[in-house]
Amino acid sequence: MTTDHRWTTPITADLLRGVVDLETTTRGLLPHRLTARARRQIPDDQLAMAEAQPSGVRLVFRTRATTIELDTLPTKRVYQGFPPPADGVYDLLIDGRLAAQASVPGGNVRTVTDMFTQTSVLAEGPAGTARFAGLPAGEKDVEIWLPHTEITELIALRTDAPVEQSPPGRRGTWLHHGSSISHGSNAGHPSAIWPALAAAAGGVELVNLGFGGSALLDPFTARAMRDIPADLISVKIGINIVNSDAMRLRAFTPAVHGFLDTIREGHPSTPLLVVSAILCPVQEDTPGPLAPDLDGGRLRFKATGDPAERSAGRLTLTIIRDELAKIVQQRATDDPNLHYLDGRDLYGEADYAEFPLPDEVHPDGAGHRRIAENFARLAFGDGGPFATKTR
Repeated sequence: MTTDHRWTTPITADLLRGVVDLETTTRGLLPHRLTARARRQIPDDQLAMAEAQPSGVRLVFRTRATTIELDTLPTKRVYQGFPPPADGVYDLLIDGRLAAQASVPGGNVRTVTDMFTQTSVLAEGPAGTARFAGLPAGEKDVEIWLPHTEITELIALRTDAPVEQSPPGRRGTWLHHGSSISHGSNAGHPSAIWPALAAAAGGVELVNLGFGGSALLDPFTARAMRDIPADLISVKIGINIVNSDAMRLRAFTPAVHGFLDTIREGHPSTPLLVVSAILCPVQEDTPGPLAPDLDGGRLRFKATGDPAERSAGRLTLTIIRDELAKIVQQRATDDPNLHYLDGRDLYGEADYAEFPLPDEVHPDGAGHRRIAENFARLAFGDGGPFATKTR
């Protein structure tokens, strides 16, 4: 930093939003999106990595600073045999608008050696700095959205003017759980993942429990959601159940009931929206598991199950959507604040024709925007289940 006047502000929970738990490390603080109790029950590296990637987590404060530096230690994920992805992006918003972006090179690198088991090895690296300079003068509300695809240890916050905690807002909190699409897969930057865009449109504070590959109706996730304060709740169910071939119809139905029962223990009357999967042609009527397809040198995914086994309980997206609609209809007779949204209303045939899924599963940035626009209209708009609880 070029100025002689610098302020170092301790990073504490008061400066963070969208975080569920903070772990103290030898360097600083590591944001988590599951509770410590839930993390002790995580069965695999896939979810352990996903929940520690701070999708939707941001620093929020007021300042007159024109230069801001954030020291972090990123942990980046690469897949063996594939080129490394670009460095994660830090979005700086001023008064709710994207004003600057930065990245932190280097850091730890976790190489996934098996895409099916998510087995990985870690190579340690140095911390770095996300630097934002030339910001407009004057008092302003600043948000720094952390990279949604990089585990990020927070080390130090430096500015050329004092930092103050933002006053508590009056906006409601939206707690959302979903798969890699909710996590933000293939979105270009963290404030452009569809839940972040929808939250901005709905005027709510986001707590995002979108976990890549891990929306599997895990009881510990339901218990975490039960205990997280929220004014609005949504759960997006389907794609990971199918593409992991995790269960059959006989197990799926009571698992959904149990997941919803647990959430209702802590949120008995909170608006609760069950959302099925968006259109995914490779899994609509073909069971999983999903497998990578490298034909032509481009990563795509294909379903490998046998459609003939649907009658024996093998799950597809079509089957899951029908079952979710039945479950919600049944439960809603005693739970008027429970609602269902077909994911194809967020991204369906027309959207697929306009914005195809680049890898056959995940939308690109334009697809994320379309999903967010439709969710904002259907959930937060007039007559939607979240319409009267956004503020």
